[in-house]
Amino acid sequence: LTEILAGFGLGAALGIATALAIAALPRLGRLVWPLVLVLQAFPVFVLAPVLVLWFGFGLASKVVMTTIIIFFPVASAFADGLRRTDPDLLDATALTTATHWQTLIHVRLPLALPALASGLKVAAPLAPLGAVVGEWVGASAGLGFVMVQANARMQTETMFAAMLVLAALTLAMRAAVDGITPYLTPWSNDT
Repeated sequence: LTEILAGFGLGAALGIATALAIAALPRLGRLVWPLVLVLQAFPVFVLAPVLVLWFGFGLASKVVMTTIIIFFPVASAFADGLRRTDPDLLDATALTTATHWQTLIHVRLPLALPALASGLKVAAPLAPLGAVVGEWVGASAGLGFVMVQANARMQTETMFAAMLVLAALTLAMRAAVDGITPYLTPWSNDT
């Protein structure tokens, strides 16, 4: 649970920061966004052993794995929301004395919050998967470790029990995000 929550928090924070940076600095966005897309194409199963080498068998490699899995849907959805601001609103803002940064903070950001909520809803069920994948590669405890051991020993009932716990964690993460997202966009019925 620690791996899941820490990875979700870090992945969401990094995704939000990346999307804001891309929106705030369009030239940087043209350089960074293709890199983000290329990194998203790498299978997380391939990255897991590398993360264990870099961060060790402890908590850090599992949190980083979960962070990577959470990052992409949050960054993608939020960046898309920031990009899709109604051009008429931007034109109206240009008629005022608002700066680029003020427009971003006071117009584009609030209008992109429903997209952020959608990204968080997509990412939440992936957080338990990220932690389990990290544990498959290198761990001495945890749900992924139990699954690997049960699989190697042909302990089907233990494997199904672990999958049931994983399903419960997935549903709990989605329910938690569903409970939080209406506070992001209290004016919207879409979340």
